[in-house]
Amino acid sequence: MFAKTLLAAASVAAVMLAAPLASAETVKAAGTLKSDQPGAVINKYVYGQFSEHLGAGIYGGTWVGEDSPIPNTRGIRNDVVAALKDLHVPLIRWPGGCFADEYHWRDGIGPRDKRPSRKNNWWGGSPESNHFGTHEFFDFAEQVGADAYVSINVGSSNPTEMREWIEYMTSPGDDTLAQERRSNGRDKPYKVPVIGIGNETWGCGGAMTPEYYSSEYRRFQEFYHKGADNSGARIAVGPSGDDTNWTEVIMKNIGNRRMDGISLHYYTLPTGNWDKKGPSINFDQQAWVDTFDRTLRLDGYIQKHIAVMDKYDPEKRVALYVDEWGTWYDVEPGTNPGHLYQLNTLRDGVLAAANFNVFHKYPERVQMTAIAQTINVLQAVILTDGDKMAMTPTYHAFKMYVPFQDATMIPLDITAPGFTLGGKTIPSFNASAAKAKDGHVYIGIANMNPVDGLNLTIDLGALKAKGVSGQVLTAPKMDSLNRPGAKPEVVPVDYKGGKVKGSTLTLDIPSKSVVVVRLD
Repeated sequence: MFAKTLLAAASVAAVMLAAPLASAETVKAAGTLKSDQPGAVINKYVYGQFSEHLGAGIYGGTWVGEDSPIPNTRGIRNDVVAALKDLHVPLIRWPGGCFADEYHWRDGIGPRDKRPSRKNNWWGGSPESNHFGTHEFFDFAEQVGADAYVSINVGSSNPTEMREWIEYMTSPGDDTLAQERRSNGRDKPYKVPVIGIGNETWGCGGAMTPEYYSSEYRRFQEFYHKGADNSGARIAVGPSGDDTNWTEVIMKNIGNRRMDGISLHYYTLPTGNWDKKGPSINFDQQAWVDTFDRTLRLDGYIQKHIAVMDKYDPEKRVALYVDEWGTWYDVEPGTNPGHLYQLNTLRDGVLAAANFNVFHKYPERVQMTAIAQTINVLQAVILTDGDKMAMTPTYHAFKMYVPFQDATMIPLDITAPGFTLGGKTIPSFNASAAKAKDGHVYIGIANMNPVDGLNLTIDLGALKAKGVSGQVLTAPKMDSLNRPGAKPEVVPVDYKGGKVKGSTLTLDIPSKSVVVVRLD
């Protein structure tokens, strides 16, 4: 009954937001769960976050200052920390992004009233107070319970500055930099498990060729001094989108012993046009299809980059870090174009789940991803407005997929029927399965069909299950959303559309939805 009600609501929304299509119906599909053929572990870092000094991502979103009337702990918003702790955020990437390659770490340490104010040249020319620096970031990460991924300035810096920052953060000794850290309030060294050596050096990080960056990376890496104090994984700047030539040059010229990972950046633009990307709300069904057509290209790009990596690194020692991904729409009218503020709808929640299902296919290589960005920027998981906060549909998708962190991937063979509109065809849905640390098997489904519900039958094979429970995330309209201070329109509810009979699992799934079930 629940699924039928939502399906009817979806039909009404379709009429309201797009040219009429055929009446909503139920798409049927079948699949097989290969529980006797487990794959690799899905690294919890796949559910990472990216927080850059950009717009209200840090100031107002994370940091409000110790004197703010907004409840905070040492200047960091309590409501934001609580919400991120519920996501079990495993890793946060900071301070950028393009901002990282103009960032000089000494600007952000010491007494705040003595720190210099800078101009944020990349993002709207806004003033950068540097009140949120190294110590504040690690305080934030530790409050959330997340590990740190620090991006090093390569584009406008040098190996000495990198080395000194790493020593400041990680040295346990009595050297001057460690003592300076202590004088600034931190006795024990910080844990820095991941360090990015540069960011987008093909663009805002220096406009380098892959050959030039390879040489720069090798130079910086020689002064990295990886060891007991500084054990952080070294992440080289990788390609944008499908630029396999960049991957080829990096893998060949740097080699698989000088780096521990290579990054990949890919943003989903509904139109594919950076000048006119499309709105975040008030879009039609064609924009919905265009968006999913674009985002699913990442699957093919990952395959291509892995093929290159396999050529030079058959041992699979080097990980693939998709450390910037998500939707990028036109900014909301009336906001600073350089602050990249966009609203977040049901479309974004379904898209997040669809990408999770893609990442789960490649657990041996895809060891980390970071959605862009955590708060108030691009495909944010949280939006704030003064003392108000909203958890977006993307946030709820992350929370529903928490059981997949450090779970063991289980192959799930499914052929999805297509949904066609305007000459483009997308799969109606995608899905993934894994055995979680709690011993249960979970299946996540992203129904990307904006009109039709889904009847999915899965042969469980050797897996014995007696029941199924879970949650569903959907709403009547494609652009239903959650705004700070308003009643949320998109929240997960208990899922009642599943049943197990013998070795067969049947799931009735509403259109445009995310469903995560647990087999009991």
